[in-house]
Amino acid sequence: MSRVEPNSHVTLHYRLAAVVDGAEREVMSTLGGRPATWQLGQGHLAAGLESRLIGLAEGEEASFELAPSEAFGERSAELVQSISRAAFDRHAGPEAEFSPGDVVEFNDPDRGRVAGVLKARDERRVVVDFNHPLAGLPLRFSVRVIGVL
Repeated sequence: MSRVEPNSHVTLHYRLAAVVDGAEREVMSTLGGRPATWQLGQGHLAAGLESRLIGLAEGEEASFELAPSEAFGERSAELVQSISRAAFDRHAGPEAEFSPGDVVEFNDPDRGRVAGVLKARDERRVVVDFNHPLAGLPLRFSVRVIGVL
């Protein structure tokens, strides 16, 4: 029976839920649909999620609780940034219609593109949160391994 190792190709069904105020809020799930296939070590999953798969065997089911530091990190106040409305409009276009809660992408010279969530805007400033949407939240990761190569 094959077991998951670093760099394995893994086909599995999974469910990822954030734990908010003691209740699970499903974020993603392949249950009832097509399974996912990933090669570990390629950045398709957060490192903490990926590490939980190591050692699981084909056919095995498991569920894991992950602290924020093991998943998408803690929220960082430094990643909530205020930029001038003029700079925002140059990037997005002055006619662009964005509302609080919308995801906005920006060019990042080091990483290509980076996304943030628009939190507020007025005539002079725009506030964008560049934290991962699941940062600061504990997660439950449930999996059923179908195949390992």
